[in-house]
Amino acid sequence: MNNTDRYAVAGNPVAHSRSPDIHARFAAQTGQALVYERLLCPLDGFEASIRRFAAEGGRGCNVTVPFKFEAHALAVRLSPRAALAGAVNTLRFDGEGWFGDNTDGAGLVRDIEHNAARPLAHKRALLLGAGGASAGVLGSLIAARPAELVIANRSVDKAQALVDSHRALAEQQGVRLRACALDDCGAAYDVLINGTSASLAGAGVPVAAAALVPGALALDMMYGPAARPFLDWARAQGAEARDGLGMLVEQAAEAFELWRGVKPDTAPVLAALRTEVDALP
Repeated sequence: MNNTDRYAVAGNPVAHSRSPDIHARFAAQTGQALVYERLLCPLDGFEASIRRFAAEGGRGCNVTVPFKFEAHALAVRLSPRAALAGAVNTLRFDGEGWFGDNTDGAGLVRDIEHNAARPLAHKRALLLGAGGASAGVLGSLIAARPAELVIANRSVDKAQALVDSHRALAEQQGVRLRACALDDCGAAYDVLINGTSASLAGAGVPVAAAALVPGALALDMMYGPAARPFLDWARAQGAEARDGLGMLVEQAAEAFELWRGVKPDTAPVLAALRTEVDALP
């Protein structure tokens, strides 16, 4: 081990990524010598950028939008959760071939169950969106064994495709899994997770207030100013509002452990980032 061990977050854009700060805090906490940087990849040049980074001594990278599906294709070996998701957010550059993992779902579930103290078992959960964000977390949500998990999307066929690809796991875990339209998702869910891009687009919340039971947990995978309209809406309905910052830190800890073999304590890192993010205008 030496201080030339290099890691990066690869995406487009990456300028505002908090991953370098998170991993720097993890490294200091665990006594690991490494450098973690941002790697801006051209939209048509992800593979070339990653291969160059690996050839120059990179040990691994996190992958963010819009390259998680390309990263999946580049991995020679996949974790079961990455194979199920069809998307990779963490690459480890092993000598015998690149290993791809997806830590998003594990990070989300740990944030919900540990940080928010909301066990998912036997609850009714509604997941909004059927894109890459939802695909990345669906397997872990099913593994947490809610009684029912509904995927709502503007295009129902995309949501149904996710249901179909995860049907075997849902049956194995005893989870009722189904798809529906955003305007026909039913009511009275204990947990609502927003995996749509509505927050980024500044659009309104795409479901009715009736989707929530009183005191429900409503979580947006976005964080910072982009998540505030959703959080304000959730609080107005009497829900516990939560953004995606905890998920971000927890999934990073999963990646850090995959790379370095040690699991950092996320609580102080999340607390420090929460202070910074909440201070943003």
